[in-house]
Amino acid sequence: MCGIAGWIDLRRDLTEQRRLLRAMTDTMDRRGPDASDVWAGGHAGLGVRRLSVVDLPGGVQPMVHPSDDGPVVLAYTGELFNFVELREELVQLGHRFGTASDTEVVLRSYLEWGRDCARRFNGMFAFAVWDARVDELTLIRDRFGIYPLHYLVRDDSVIFGSESKAILAHPQVRATVDVEGLREALTLVKTPGEAVYRGIRELPPGTMLCSSRAGTKLHRYWSLPAREHTDDLDTTISTIREILEDTVDRQVVADVPLGCFLSGGLDSSVITALASRALKRRQQDELLTFSVDFKDHAEHFKGDGVRNTMDEPFVQEMVRHLGTTHTTVMVGPEDLMSEENRRAALSARDLPTPLGDLYTSLYVLSRGVREGCTAALTGDASDEMFGGYGWFHDQHYRDTAMLPWVEASRRMPGANTIWSAGLLAPDLQAKLDLRSYEQDRYSEALAEVPVLDGEAPLDRRMREITYFNLTRYLQIILDRKDRMGMGASLEGRVPFCDHRLVEYVFNIPWAMKTFDGREKSLLRAATADLLPPSVRDREKAGYPVAVDPAYAARLRTKVAGILRSSDSPVRELLDTELTQRYLDDPEGPAAEQANRSSLEMVVQLDDWMRMYDVEVAL
Repeated sequence: MCGIAGWIDLRRDLTEQRRLLRAMTDTMDRRGPDASDVWAGGHAGLGVRRLSVVDLPGGVQPMVHPSDDGPVVLAYTGELFNFVELREELVQLGHRFGTASDTEVVLRSYLEWGRDCARRFNGMFAFAVWDARVDELTLIRDRFGIYPLHYLVRDDSVIFGSESKAILAHPQVRATVDVEGLREALTLVKTPGEAVYRGIRELPPGTMLCSSRAGTKLHRYWSLPAREHTDDLDTTISTIREILEDTVDRQVVADVPLGCFLSGGLDSSVITALASRALKRRQQDELLTFSVDFKDHAEHFKGDGVRNTMDEPFVQEMVRHLGTTHTTVMVGPEDLMSEENRRAALSARDLPTPLGDLYTSLYVLSRGVREGCTAALTGDASDEMFGGYGWFHDQHYRDTAMLPWVEASRRMPGANTIWSAGLLAPDLQAKLDLRSYEQDRYSEALAEVPVLDGEAPLDRRMREITYFNLTRYLQIILDRKDRMGMGASLEGRVPFCDHRLVEYVFNIPWAMKTFDGREKSLLRAATADLLPPSVRDREKAGYPVAVDPAYAARLRTKVAGILRSSDSPVRELLDTELTQRYLDDPEGPAAEQANRSSLEMVVQLDDWMRMYDVEVAL
């Protein structure tokens, strides 16, 4: 996993802009601590920070293919899990390789098939190709957006980077946030393409950008297809198992130490069990596994409907079952309130988040994982695909015209946002009109859902809910995994995001997906032999959160300091009187536990506006 950045300008020569390109690229040093370089020539410049995972000496970037008509230059971040087959095919077509890296496979695939090469890729990637033969820039992002890629178009120029901070390092770009940006930042809708900062966009998953003298256009090269599912139950279960085994087998290939996130839940346990088998077939070292736990968690833990069981007992059962070498990363209130950790998490994301400490704790976990390995497999995307979340099974969410996790955030204790708790200044709250914004984003998502003629009403509705999850909520999950992992220079791999598996499961009728009356019935059936019964039958439990009252107390102290500060940039956005009442009466009607996430957002907004010198343009 790496970080890329670049700038094309068809009106000027950028050959002498190497210093600026290096400054843009170096904002992402944590994405690529192993190597860094830039290339500049003619109307373009590209830079790469590299985290070496495959072919450590051979994957040097930017990678250049010279030609008489001009060079073709690649800046690539990602992993191709079918690069061996592609390489063999390209050799048959006459290509000669100088490295064993998947980077060169990407470059030669572009030379052979042009921008349509992305349709052939199985992997996670975001890359830029500058083709000086025709003065064209192509940006391409993988089907699910596992890797981020942002861009800004201005006249005949495009400035891009894996992260917004790389673009903000350009002297022509200012960290300005307007009403639309604030709406996106303060909600959990995750609109494809939105990137909060004015002018900066995020390349949507499964999309390519092409910019030349003819203009700049987006092209969608992949979207979820609606197809009739004709396999019977047994065939469906065996097909899921077959694809899972194949994708995990591909994803354990690395030239660096590799591990697995293990929560003791179904998803991560399945991936860990398959990875353990794959490594044993290769006669490689035993598997490294990692989990997170909070100090004094057992003392304070109470089931809340989202997390009814603690992870650690199930983690230890899986460790005994598989014989992995395991590390439990302990997180305490001091870790979550540490200025160093919070700044690192915020810098890695470039933005504040309503999910608060879930990001900081994952950063601390990722840092602990990085001490043992460079790449790790995760169980992300299973819930979105197989129907693991409670909102798949609750009639309320099926009947509600709203993105289900947004609706859920209004109903869960402790999940109030800064605006639903009423902490924003009243005039700003009215101007943002965030409930209407959430409703509009729901309507947009609904209009995108592919139609299958003759589909029963229930199957149609469940297809819609699954589509929302795979195209919106999964983006939140993957972005969190990528940003916090990369903040610690850790590559995260997501086997459940193999597009063959997602396309297949997306089209399975709901009755078959829940054939035994449980969530994720098909996944349990396809992997039952891999797991001990207690793990196989464990009900869904969300990522753990800190429940120590000391963390909440520290948050209140931090917010109180913000309210007292005359130079706090976030104060102008707040209803300071109401916020103070929350602090003064934490056990009253505005009980702390019901508003902890909203107080967390106050702190994050203040830190973010200071760190990025954010200009709010209302």
